[in-house]
Amino acid sequence: MNKEWVKVFIAAFFEVFWVIGLKHANDFWTWSGTALAIFVSFYLMIMAGKKLPVGTVYAIFVGLGTAGTVFSEILFFGETVEAQKIILILVLLAGVIGLKLVTPDKVQKGDAS
Repeated sequence: MNKEWVKVFIAAFFEVFWVIGLKHANDFWTWSGTALAIFVSFYLMIMAGKKLPVGTVYAIFVGLGTAGTVFSEILFFGETVEAQKIILILVLLAGVIGLKLVTPDKVQKGDAS
């Protein structure tokens, strides 16, 4: 896996923080952390999208962020665990993994515009 894909995975990791922050932030510091997570997340996704297929980058970013947010809500915030919710998240992750597997790792030269 090349460094561009690592950027996508790190961006998705930060996405989980800002999505949770949008729900739970309640003071200057938590809103500042949420804003920082948004910046880092989108910056890394945009940089990876310059060299990788942007549709696949976005799908993986959103899929991993969604799964991470759901699991974080269950683990840390007492969200109910439902079998159908877990099954659907696993289907989503299977699709994300499938997209990654069928997308070539060859980095494309980005457009200078």
